[in-house]
Amino acid sequence: MEAVTMMQRYEMKFILTKDQLVAFKNALNGHMEVDQYGKTSIASIYYDTPDYYLVRTSLEKPVYKEKIRLRSYGLANEDKHVYLELKRKVSGLVYKRRISLKEETATSFLNKKSNLKDNQISREIEYFRNQFNKLEPKIMIIYDRTSYAETNGDIRLTIDENPRYRTYDLNLHTSMEGNLLLPSGSAILEIKVQQELPLWLVNILSTYKIYKNSFSKVGEAYKLIHASGAYSQERRLAHELIIQPAR
Repeated sequence: MEAVTMMQRYEMKFILTKDQLVAFKNALNGHMEVDQYGKTSIASIYYDTPDYYLVRTSLEKPVYKEKIRLRSYGLANEDKHVYLELKRKVSGLVYKRRISLKEETATSFLNKKSNLKDNQISREIEYFRNQFNKLEPKIMIIYDRTSYAETNGDIRLTIDENPRYRTYDLNLHTSMEGNLLLPSGSAILEIKVQQELPLWLVNILSTYKIYKNSFSKVGEAYKLIHASGAYSQERRLAHELIIQPAR
């Protein structure tokens, strides 16, 4: 059975140094708590055209951009559902459509070998898929996410530690290993809101000089891959910079 989800919100990103990460977590006490999801290793496979049209377009920072990915919370298996997500961003507002299904089913759909159960979201995702002659798995992004919820509010906040990537073994069931995207100890803070930030959170960001950043995990991975100039080099580096998932 396919479960569907629709989400709409503003997302703000910040890069935290090792020291800022420690200070920020301490400052959250009394304002936010780790939610029911706690800390989870997340893996997402980004599908793109053979020439990386989607990620290249996104890096140009257009008013409207979109991407499609297959996401797993922890390693996938035959009994566990993953999420096929279509994510659009328009003038800073993020719209996300996703369907819960088996990895094999999602892969078959993305390879144009089958279709999804008919509903509004599946039609949107299928329309997106059909715009391109071929979509293929290009980059895998992995990180260890801790999710927080506001004690008396609707703000969601996530901290992604050990963000990493790889371009081989592009599936959700092999491993959570990859090459570092940022200096060791750094993290990515994402704040997800419907309206404005509360004053207490603005004060924390200001106190520790944490500034908004347009950082894209898949965009940064694309730049690193092509800066090195060789897939073989990236695979070799994997043995030097490998990161194990949180347990």
